[in-house]
Amino acid sequence: MCADSTRPVALVTGARRGIGRATALALARAGFDVAANDLEAGDGLAATVRAVESEGARACAVPGDIAAIDGHAALLDAVTSGLGRLDCLVNNAGVSVLSRGDLLDVSPESYDRCLAVNTRGTFFLTQAFARRLVAAPPPDDGIPRSIVTITSVNAEAASINRGEYCISKAALSMSSRLFALRLAEVGAGIGVWEVRPGFIETEMSAPSKARYDDYISRGMTAIRRWGRPEDVAQVIVTLASGGLPYAVGEAIHVDGGLTIAKF
Repeated sequence: MCADSTRPVALVTGARRGIGRATALALARAGFDVAANDLEAGDGLAATVRAVESEGARACAVPGDIAAIDGHAALLDAVTSGLGRLDCLVNNAGVSVLSRGDLLDVSPESYDRCLAVNTRGTFFLTQAFARRLVAAPPPDDGIPRSIVTITSVNAEAASINRGEYCISKAALSMSSRLFALRLAEVGAGIGVWEVRPGFIETEMSAPSKARYDDYISRGMTAIRRWGRPEDVAQVIVTLASGGLPYAVGEAIHVDGGLTIAKF
């Protein structure tokens, strides 16, 4: 594919389904070309690419495990060779716990898996992306450059039956703030933000749907419905499009009021 310098290019990790796919589509509608990443190539990732192309955007699939940091350079090379200069990274890929349960029973395997993907993999992919942007001449076409990282309300709200997930997201939240400070300096001009979803109806949240249905119906969220992947995607597009130019490292909650203190 040939590069089109008039359109920004975004890489969305975990784009096979849920928030990742909704984000890829929303970015396409907003004028971005999209590289869709997921763990492996398959029907789901191919469907995301087709959906993005149906919106009139260019798209490519770039499968790869973000936990395998030795593959990050090849992943980014695949995006630039397919679509051209990268302007935006959406860190969406992540995993939940192997099984919910007592904090005293958390296994090293589940803990290491959450940290390897959610924290370590995302940190080093962000680092590799940022290095490329900092090394390149600042763009003169007015296209904003950005990194948007999806964490969770569990970056601050403790969920004792999945402690390793909470730890991984809290660490990722700090990572986002650190990159925001580093990249906001004159000459880099890269906006970095964090998005914290709450109860979002996806395949990942499906095992807890009945319990969360009850919480929502009893007013645990101010807006008494599940969040949708599109709700999160709309916020991401606003950030990636330069909608908050003087905000640095902000964490934006997309949780229907879940984490507002109430009595």
